[in-house]
Amino acid sequence: MEKPVKENKMGTMPIGRLMFNMSLPMVISMLVQALYNVVDSIFVARIDTAMTENGVNNALTAVGLAYPIQLLMLAVAIGTAVGMNSLMSRRLGEKRFDEANSAASNGLFLEFVSALVFLVLGLTVIGPFFRIFTDDDVLYGLGISYLRICMVFGMGLFIHLGFDRILQSMGKTTLSMAAQLAGAVTNIVMDPILIFGLFGFPKLGVAGAAIATVLGQWVSMVISLLLVVCGEHEIKVSFRGFRPSGYSIKEIYRVGAPSIVMQGIGSVMNTGMNFVLTRFLTDGMGVSIMNIYYKMQSIIFMPMFGITNASMSIIAYNYGAKDYRRLMSAWKRTLVICVIIMTAGFICFQIFPRQIVSVFDKKGAITGAGINAFRTISIHFPIAAVCITCGTLFQATGKGMYSMIVSLMRQLFALLPAAAILALVTHDLNCVWWSFIIAEGVSLAVSLICLSRLRRNELAAIKPKKERARISNEAR
Repeated sequence: MEKPVKENKMGTMPIGRLMFNMSLPMVISMLVQALYNVVDSIFVARIDTAMTENGVNNALTAVGLAYPIQLLMLAVAIGTAVGMNSLMSRRLGEKRFDEANSAASNGLFLEFVSALVFLVLGLTVIGPFFRIFTDDDVLYGLGISYLRICMVFGMGLFIHLGFDRILQSMGKTTLSMAAQLAGAVTNIVMDPILIFGLFGFPKLGVAGAAIATVLGQWVSMVISLLLVVCGEHEIKVSFRGFRPSGYSIKEIYRVGAPSIVMQGIGSVMNTGMNFVLTRFLTDGMGVSIMNIYYKMQSIIFMPMFGITNASMSIIAYNYGAKDYRRLMSAWKRTLVICVIIMTAGFICFQIFPRQIVSVFDKKGAITGAGINAFRTISIHFPIAAVCITCGTLFQATGKGMYSMIVSLMRQLFALLPAAAILALVTHDLNCVWWSFIIAEGVSLAVSLICLSRLRRNELAAIKPKKERARISNEAR
């Protein structure tokens, strides 16, 4: 006789307590992830041998130029993992455990293949990529040495995110946090050791920062793999007699592909912004400032992403279980919390920009311009909270295409053209940053249109009959 399946807490625990229990570990792990990205850049900014004559740090600029490719790797890894998470959570909510297992195995297979693709690209295309932005051989060499290591040894990133989302889909975010923390601590500890050659290690500079990054990713991968494979879980991962399932892969990419495109657009946007800042403006500060901004904004955005990642599993589970009230309760709470976080981030960036930028600017060459950038760009933070929370709802309910449309409109059709026009017309770096506010306004308008469609169609279909009748009467 089979054991009765234990009811998942995502369908029974009070929403407030459930969100706190699931999101707190993820917020902590995301904050640590953000912290090690910041620490990485702080150490890189202190490589004195990479200074230019006007005090701009070539190592920091090189890492900034490499950032779009790292974003692309994250886009593919996270997008595939988002598709896995959405599918696994929905199937768990529907009690279709075999299909949840298939989603896990096929998702991990897709992550492995993706890592192999980036390994090949890391050996072949990054030279021409860097030449788009610079003719400086020193900057070119620093960028190549950093990015090639991150791409060739990027398997840890992809496989870790696959196992991480398996844990999240089951609501086991504390285990997910443990794996991420271990990797983050490894990166933070190894960064100064490998960059500056401490304790008998060779002084590797920018290459040391890259090695510390991939070491952290591999540590997270090993721990998350062991937590999934060795534990007693609802989802069982097995590759014995494995064959890729066309159905599972299609379902994963139905949500995951738009997410990959959506986040990949971020890579295209970042590449385009780097081009605008290096070719349309000549002061050499823009890329370094934007790199600092993105690293510091992650401290604000990552806690929000921790909450939305937890919320996605809860929403997807209850969407599969057709529990409209729990679904909407989770989403509305997520929206309120995210707006509060981003408003606090806006206030912080308005009050303390000098203190933030100066940490990365040993010579004081970019602090003044950085202050203007931080104060201008952060205006869009509260609006971004609404757009990102809407995107979480779209992905959890299988409407990842909506999220992709929003990102396309924001980053390709609004931000990049606005930045290019402002740079060409004003030739003023400070004016370019207003493109972020313009783009977020477009994003908000499109998000609200997509949200209205979702509520009229997919969400209306799972509303309780009494509530549907009440809404119908109110409409009359």
